[in-house]
Amino acid sequence: MNNRLTVPLYASLLSMALLTASCAPGTPTSDSQPLSLGEGTGQGQTATEGNTETVTGERDEQGNTVVPYQASVLVEGLNAPWEMVTVTDGRMFVTERPGVIRVITNGKLESEPLIEFEAPFNEEGEGGLLGLEADPDFESNGYLYVYHSYLEGEDIANRVLRLKVTDGKAAIDKELLTGIPGGVNHNGGRIKIGPDQLLYITTGERYEPELAQHRDSLGGKILRIGLDGSIPSDNPWPNSPVYSMGHRNAQGLAWNPDNGYLYATEHGQRNHDEINRIVAGENYGWPEVEGDDDDNGTYQAPLAHSGNDTWAPSGVAFIAEGPWAGSLVAANLRGEQLLRVVLSEDGTKVEQVVPFFEDEWGRIRNVTAGEDGKLYVLTNNRDGRGTPREGDDKLIVLTPEG
Repeated sequence: MNNRLTVPLYASLLSMALLTASCAPGTPTSDSQPLSLGEGTGQGQTATEGNTETVTGERDEQGNTVVPYQASVLVEGLNAPWEMVTVTDGRMFVTERPGVIRVITNGKLESEPLIEFEAPFNEEGEGGLLGLEADPDFESNGYLYVYHSYLEGEDIANRVLRLKVTDGKAAIDKELLTGIPGGVNHNGGRIKIGPDQLLYITTGERYEPELAQHRDSLGGKILRIGLDGSIPSDNPWPNSPVYSMGHRNAQGLAWNPDNGYLYATEHGQRNHDEINRIVAGENYGWPEVEGDDDDNGTYQAPLAHSGNDTWAPSGVAFIAEGPWAGSLVAANLRGEQLLRVVLSEDGTKVEQVVPFFEDEWGRIRNVTAGEDGKLYVLTNNRDGRGTPREGDDKLIVLTPEG
């Protein structure tokens, strides 16, 4: 029997029509979005009741919560960007899904790319050049890590490469992991280096849901490998890069540096998009269950999900400093917004999810936490599913006020 409840976050919860109504730029509606909240620890424990506490903050004369950040456009004219990293010399590298890594120097977009991928590179549908990460020792070794789609015979697959940057150009240095199931859609694609200095990778199930439950398949998983492509000895299954399974199409990874907890965002089938806390060796249920259903503890239920709403969450960042310190911030594609995900002090519960910047910038692919509490946001309106706006796609900076 399911013991998790879907609860309103405010006693006077408005209808979804009111929640999605237009509001002042950069200002959320006065109510949070309806969703399911729980106290799941990622170890089979689920909540007996939701949390109805609200987070107070500065409000304007109309009672709307004020966004404590000032938004400004740093760069325009990007082509379906997917990920951004900043390296020690201040340069920013941005992946564009058609197969180019762009360079931003001193706030200006360089005309020459860092690298442009060639065959067998493939950019069909949701595939292409996706995740990017910089080595912790980039200053000395020049290593970047990328995730991209490619053709393997007549099939689409995905792979993780290590690049080496020399004299302002990058070249492929080593294949770290190949043969990740790919397709026109559901390629996953986020790669991040964790606190353990290992590389974590999200993969999709290319519309073959059963792959997510096959331990020997790399599809529908979160993977974990060494920075040289080796398999860590403490992975859950011997000689396997699989770290967790039962995922549909996870596209966001973020750690809380205080306790080491790993969080992931995941696309649901039509709705029931998820915020999960990831624990090694656990099964997150797709396609056997979704939403609050955990089949009596057989699978890990999400910390929160979108209910009948659709977020289509992609990148996510843990905010360590600034006005939203201690929260996750998730980029939404279909939802066309940022979500502030307020965590409990111990990080095992989601207490509130609040939308910001609704319908202001269109589809949002990623959000990255930078220095001095700044947030960097990538729009994704030139991805074939959005409606491009003047200047798209953009890199937007959110600077803490005060």
